[in-house]
Amino acid sequence: MKHINVSLFVPHEGCPHTCSFCNQRTISGKSKKLTKADIDSAVSIAIKGEYDRSNSEIAFFGGSFTAIDKDYMVYLLECAYPYVKDGYFSGIRCSTRPDAINEDILQTLKRYGVTAIELGAQSMSDKVLELNERGHTAETVENASRLIKDFGFELGLQMMTGLYGDDDEAAIMTAKKIIALKPDTVRIYPTVVLENTRLAELYKTGVYTPQSVEQAVDLCSLLLEMFNDADIKVIRLGLHSGGNVEDGFVAGAYHPAFRELCESRIYLNKVIQIIRNNNISGNAVIYVNPSEISKMTGQKKSNLLSLAVLGVNAKVKGDEGLSKYGVRLICEE
Repeated sequence: MKHINVSLFVPHEGCPHTCSFCNQRTISGKSKKLTKADIDSAVSIAIKGEYDRSNSEIAFFGGSFTAIDKDYMVYLLECAYPYVKDGYFSGIRCSTRPDAINEDILQTLKRYGVTAIELGAQSMSDKVLELNERGHTAETVENASRLIKDFGFELGLQMMTGLYGDDDEAAIMTAKKIIALKPDTVRIYPTVVLENTRLAELYKTGVYTPQSVEQAVDLCSLLLEMFNDADIKVIRLGLHSGGNVEDGFVAGAYHPAFRELCESRIYLNKVIQIIRNNNISGNAVIYVNPSEISKMTGQKKSNLLSLAVLGVNAKVKGDEGLSKYGVRLICEE
């Protein structure tokens, strides 16, 4: 049975800073203040038909949910909580800033059925955080994460790659520090330059050079494997297509199927390593889990074309015994 999430956006509400990269109205496609009527409407549409109530959530995203006016935050929770109390959803998820977490806030969230909290860490480099005007430090992320876990909430952490002043080494360090905090979930967002942001100004004046899609895929495929090996679920990789992202796009690593590109790269890199380690050429069959065949093949057969350049004419077949990212290669006469 399918699960559903009702995503409700609270753009820029409560944010004490305007970060270099942020234009939440562009990302979400929303700008007006959220009301009870909006919540009721979104929920009524979502719950039509059969779905898994034990694995479905109402989620408040955008802005900084726990930094908004407390009366307004409680109002939104009071609008959403009855649907949790009556069993339509398993809980409420919210995203917020690491410096907008304290015991009083967590007690309020617990009282109104919040079960998961996601923090916008973005980077664990204080230099990168300062350059991008985040207004908090890596230590703030660590302290907030521990407090959230101590209160029994599911912890989600969000990181970005390719920020102003960032590089691959710092991003890998960020991933390692996030793994050490043992979150339940992670989101990875390659930086996209949007209109009406500080990054757009830096880009247009030549001060900042964003990642290309190819550079972001190289890095994020590595990060995805790191989190997978640590048994941490990456629930989002790349900005969600839709809203006004395409309209506000200026530059950077945006692709509507970014995660698929990264997962295809993981498979390609694994097969190339097998080929080089065993000096393989000629015809071969690559086995992966049946659900992963398209990723191994690559968009427009790009992975198979890359292998052909290396002298391997490959076919891809399914093997139920292989787990995600598992690969087996058999040479053919």
